[in-house]
Amino acid sequence: MRALTIVSVLPEFLGTNGDAANARVLAQRARWAGVDAEIIPVRTAADLPEQIDLVVIGSGSDTELVAVRDTLATMTEQLRAWCTAGIPILAVGTGWELLSWGIELGDGTVVEGLGIVTGRAVPRSARVTDDLIVDSRFGRLVGFENHARDYVGGEASPLGRVRSGTGNGAARGETGVEGLVMGNLVCTHLHGPVLARNPSLADHLLSTALARAGAEYVPGARAVAVDETAKAGRNQLAVALGLTAE
Repeated sequence: MRALTIVSVLPEFLGTNGDAANARVLAQRARWAGVDAEIIPVRTAADLPEQIDLVVIGSGSDTELVAVRDTLATMTEQLRAWCTAGIPILAVGTGWELLSWGIELGDGTVVEGLGIVTGRAVPRSARVTDDLIVDSRFGRLVGFENHARDYVGGEASPLGRVRSGTGNGAARGETGVEGLVMGNLVCTHLHGPVLARNPSLADHLLSTALARAGAEYVPGARAVAVDETAKAGRNQLAVALGLTAE
């Protein structure tokens, strides 16, 4: 089995709340499963490797929003091709918003997105900074949400239903859901980083990537032990918020 190539897009700018570390989680879990993995930081389109198996796009500051969008725009063709080819992509926070139709800012200006996923980000009356718990087909997902915008108009399936927290928000009648899934593109507000706190989602992305490469993913023994720690953390948070443990 050849090494997996994991692309981390603009990690210096899109690493808020630990999001860039999602690439390290994927690489480590692959290695625990006996599969070598390499993380390629991509800062310009010229950095893109020929072989790509997984892509991580994190969240960043609004002060860098236009600059990051302009850089991502040079990769629009590749991003569309990855989505069409079924390459697993994880996009978090503003990284997700920049893949949308656009981002409406509080001052009334609009940052045009890449138009890869339907929907757009719209301002909230107050920033959300809270724990978020979601029921999904990958099991219970937890994380920290930190966003000043709701997400509306997403025509793809949501990542899951909100059990505690805000998720995509309640703007324009859309409430109770979190994230967006379009093929093998997974978008979310969950920080933490999300894959460290929710290994089932990491394993879904790895399973998909390895299946595309003609191999099967079987979590290693070390991963099983680490997953118990992550589960205990999810249960502790759930109980604290009045929910039952897994």
